[in-house]
Amino acid sequence: MKKGLLLGFALLSLIACNDNEAPKENLHLTGNVKGLSQGKLYIKKFEDTTLVAIDSIIIKGNSHFETTIPLKNPEVFYLFLDRGQTNSIDNNLVFFAEPGEMNIETSLKEFYAGAKITGSKNQELFDEFNSFKSKFNDENIAIIEKRIENSTNFNQQRADSIEEAYGRLVKRKYRYTANFASTHGEYEIAPYLALTEIPDINVAYLDTIAKHMSREVAASKYGKILRKHIYDTKKETLSNKE
Repeated sequence: MKKGLLLGFALLSLIACNDNEAPKENLHLTGNVKGLSQGKLYIKKFEDTTLVAIDSIIIKGNSHFETTIPLKNPEVFYLFLDRGQTNSIDNNLVFFAEPGEMNIETSLKEFYAGAKITGSKNQELFDEFNSFKSKFNDENIAIIEKRIENSTNFNQQRADSIEEAYGRLVKRKYRYTANFASTHGEYEIAPYLALTEIPDINVAYLDTIAKHMSREVAASKYGKILRKHIYDTKKETLSNKE
């Protein structure tokens, strides 16, 4: 009897250890929207091509929030603040969710611009990429301003120079994105960036990104979509040649 009890406890301990080591399949999200005393937060994600709400959080008096969402693989979510006003970019906060513990610290005043998100390696890489993208956007705005200025007193030589600068800028963005994705193939950010930032790049670059993906990433949501996109692109190219 005593041996049976000892064996039972040993098995229970082994199961408990295995449970602790098992892959996490939930996102436990905590956060704070400083200055928000009353309102509603929605967590959304894309299903096919539609942005749908998967959770909602009511804020009453306490600006801190907490929720748990089923999540097996890293995926991009959107934290939406319902201000009761017209939707704007500062009502939507994009974040790369991962199973496990994540935290979002932001404020009512700078909901999007002032957000600090922790607990996700994909998010860290997303922030790094977005820092580059922000510089690209600034340079792009400068080029647009030059186009507008040139349109009031048009000069063909100046127009050609502006378009050449724009072409170089786009090439730099595409090359940087492709290299960034290839370098980080062990994270879901790689196929995500390929699909959202450079889907129309030469398929050879997409192939390179796909080849650098780890087995787990290749089997993830974005990994599968990227491989299908590559297949469809190659199929369409062959069809156009016939």
